[in-house]
Amino acid sequence: MNVLFVASEAEPFIKTGGLADVVGTLPRYLKKIGVNARVVIPKYKNIKSDLINKLNFIKYFYVPVGWRSKYCGIFQYEYQGVIYYLIDNEYYFYRDDLYGYYDDGERFAFFDRAVLNMLWEINYKPDIIHCNDWQTGMIPVLYKIEYKEDEFYRGIRFLFSIHNLLFQGNFDKNILGELFNLDNIYYENGSVELNGAVSFMKSGINYSDKISTVSCSYAKEIQTSYYGENLDGLLRSRGSDLWGILNGIDYNAYNPENDSMIFRNYSKENLRNKMVNKLKLQKDLNLDVDREIPMFAIISRFTPQKGMDIIQNIGERLVSKHIQLVVLGTGYKQYEDYFRYLSSKYPRTVSANIYFDDILAHRIYASSDIFLMPSLFEPCGLGQLIALRYGTIPIVRETGGLKDTIQPYNKYTGEGNGFSFTNFNADDFFHVINDVLDYFSEKEIWSNIVKHAMESDNSWDNSAKLYKSLYESLT
Repeated sequence: MNVLFVASEAEPFIKTGGLADVVGTLPRYLKKIGVNARVVIPKYKNIKSDLINKLNFIKYFYVPVGWRSKYCGIFQYEYQGVIYYLIDNEYYFYRDDLYGYYDDGERFAFFDRAVLNMLWEINYKPDIIHCNDWQTGMIPVLYKIEYKEDEFYRGIRFLFSIHNLLFQGNFDKNILGELFNLDNIYYENGSVELNGAVSFMKSGINYSDKISTVSCSYAKEIQTSYYGENLDGLLRSRGSDLWGILNGIDYNAYNPENDSMIFRNYSKENLRNKMVNKLKLQKDLNLDVDREIPMFAIISRFTPQKGMDIIQNIGERLVSKHIQLVVLGTGYKQYEDYFRYLSSKYPRTVSANIYFDDILAHRIYASSDIFLMPSLFEPCGLGQLIALRYGTIPIVRETGGLKDTIQPYNKYTGEGNGFSFTNFNADDFFHVINDVLDYFSEKEIWSNIVKHAMESDNSWDNSAKLYKSLYESLT
């Protein structure tokens, strides 16, 4: 079975979020179980420098973008057994950022048609094209309207994966003719129209054969008006075609037993070495060096979705509890400034690192005791999965993938790998934190919770098998 993943980013080339982790890892696990997966992404300006010179130029051709004819170069690279294609056009992709430009509609209109035309140009025909998020949403539309009767293209099936329904790629309705040379009937009949715009996300959902999203709970949530972002009715109508499959993490990249980025390797049988990481990080971040003080971690984008409002609400109260707080990430200025304020007021208690660094992230996961992730909504979430792997206990809100992966600790049975709260409410969040601090002081109880966390299985192995079943249902 041949599957082509289409996405706007992928590790190890370039990353802004969890989508890149999925597209960079899942294909490798699929290869292990007999699915021949390949990947195609844009060739951005900021592709990692150690890889850019290893790309092999294959060929070039021209892609129609409405009345325009645009250059398209194809580069290829094989990484850990998976073939990656990178689509090159410097006008569209040689920019400092991946998204957020006035012409994003045109940029990804080019990309979507370029993907389909590339198949014929390199003589590669997949059985399934697996599209990911709004940037790829017009590919199944173009295929169904223009390509499916062509002998070369006939029989390709489409899976569309929703990683975050909030970002929909909604653009002026005139792009149908201007960028795609499509008749306005597809806007008028509602198949690509959403709230007066052409929606790449809605288009991908409507024109794909099956739909998936990144956790079972999120698949249910997006069929409700609260989480559905004006697409809940469409998603309910396609409920029988909608699969929820949890993301995993790469257990080779995140493994405290052999992680070269952390200060001292450890396992669930040797948690003393986790303490070595904590003491060394405290020293490096100029915090009080104290093995007994609970260290809280936040590694996140600073946005309302990630629960930054309720973290800001409890910040001073939290610091007053004789804890340490280590923060890593960037985002909205108001939250960045708040963490800087806390760090300046409590320099030996709070470390605010307003940037992102992968090495520091690994060290924080390995060193901390407790991981905060009180998201307003969370399709899947990777932070809590990595924290579990390193024995850092998550406190999460019960939504999406957080609900599916964190089993609240039960003091009567001793079961559970973390803690959770239901309502998006700062007081409820703080109440759970107080309970967690009580358990933290009971060393035997805490040690058992840490071991349960580290025994959680969130590798890609199980999810890859489910994706294979989903692909087989399409053929």
